[in-house]
Amino acid sequence: MPETTSGKITIEAPAARVQEILFDIANYPSWSSAIKAVDVLSSDGQGRVTSAKITIDAGMMKDRVVLDYNWSNAPGRLDFSLSDADLLTEMDGAYIIVADDDESTTVTYELNVALSMPIPSMMRKKAEQTTIELALRQLKDHAEE
Repeated sequence: MPETTSGKITIEAPAARVQEILFDIANYPSWSSAIKAVDVLSSDGQGRVTSAKITIDAGMMKDRVVLDYNWSNAPGRLDFSLSDADLLTEMDGAYIIVADDDESTTVTYELNVALSMPIPSMMRKKAEQTTIELALRQLKDHAEE
């Protein structure tokens, strides 16, 4: 299994605001340019998305994926894993949310991706890092509005 790529950002917003954005998976296209569409497939008894079909266009990484969401570590962590995809064979990750104080939150985004076609490890890692940096920057911009 390839090693996980991660990135971290500090957001000048309360953790509750950041969690509200990250936990509202259906609205990711409203703030993430890489996520073109989200179709919620299932939710749990609390209304949280447990499975969603997501159209991704993140430069080199373009696919339609079905992700399963694991809420067992919420609200401090939201994990996701690939259930199905057109091109990807693996896509696991997590958003880790830590309140620094009442008005500042640090978010770590971990991501691990594998493709059905051979791709050099260095290129895969670079695509993951670019995806993480864009997602965190756009999350920060949206949360600080």
